[in-house]
Amino acid sequence: MARRNPRRRRPEPPGPSGFLVVDKPSGMTSHDVVDAARRWLGTRRVGHLGTLDPQATGVLPLAVRAATKLIPFIEDTRKAYDGTIVLGVETDTLDAEGEVLARHEGALPERPAVEAALARFRGDVQQVPPMYSAVKKDGVPLHRLARKGQEVEREPKWVTFEEVVVTRFESPEVDVRVACSAGTYVRVLAADLGRALGCGAHLGGLRRTRSGPFDLEDAHPAEACAAASESGKIEDWLIPPDEVLDFPVLEVGRDQRLRLQHGGDLPSGELHRLVPGTRVSVLDEEGEFLAVVELRADRRLWPLRVFGAEGD
Repeated sequence: MARRNPRRRRPEPPGPSGFLVVDKPSGMTSHDVVDAARRWLGTRRVGHLGTLDPQATGVLPLAVRAATKLIPFIEDTRKAYDGTIVLGVETDTLDAEGEVLARHEGALPERPAVEAALARFRGDVQQVPPMYSAVKKDGVPLHRLARKGQEVEREPKWVTFEEVVVTRFESPEVDVRVACSAGTYVRVLAADLGRALGCGAHLGGLRRTRSGPFDLEDAHPAEACAAASESGKIEDWLIPPDEVLDFPVLEVGRDQRLRLQHGGDLPSGELHRLVPGTRVSVLDEEGEFLAVVELRADRRLWPLRVFGAEGD
């Protein structure tokens, strides 16, 4: 008699796919929020679109169920933050959670000098990832090495600051508004600013206000998500995939839906004048998301990602 594999998970019940934006509270890791969302939504298929440090707050977009397949197609990866830089104190983590390494003796720079120094960071600059980060060295996250007292050489990487503006100056605190490319560390900006000014600095607090196409207006506090889950309304907060992707939309009938779900291509119809390489969201007659397809040189739409009929 065949023995049942105790590790095999039961198939999940079907449910809607989409994106849930959480206003992450301080003290929770991004993975903590993902685990909570799995409970709220009753599915294991939840992934985030970019981590936030545990002490940071703000926009944390989550992909739910089959929407996890669409993360690579979300092309707008820009981020925006409101942060507080504290002048005169350096820490080992580059933020307020770390051990103090040095304190500046003497007067701190005035606002004009701070603004002039920050202006030099606008545009393309190189950053060295901090030791306390999820970046890996030989397969090991840097933060694990840092907690063992190890420091290793890290390759600098190019990042882009579209905006770095002082919004409040009450020395030693400097509030800044930052718009930047994905993969940018505002902690590193704070530390680099401190070095440029000769007084040292660290990041006192951080709130993400935008992540790609998602902003604070889309975000729900974690407590509200938990309450919505209890009342059975949490799935009403899912943003449909086609609204997030913002691709041209094609609606198809039953025959074309079946063809698509079996890997077939589709005629482009009124979309044939689009530039080859254009990606298109395909919906069924009821407005349910079916697939991302791409217009090829033969003017046919070829599937890139398809939501299947098995509960995707």
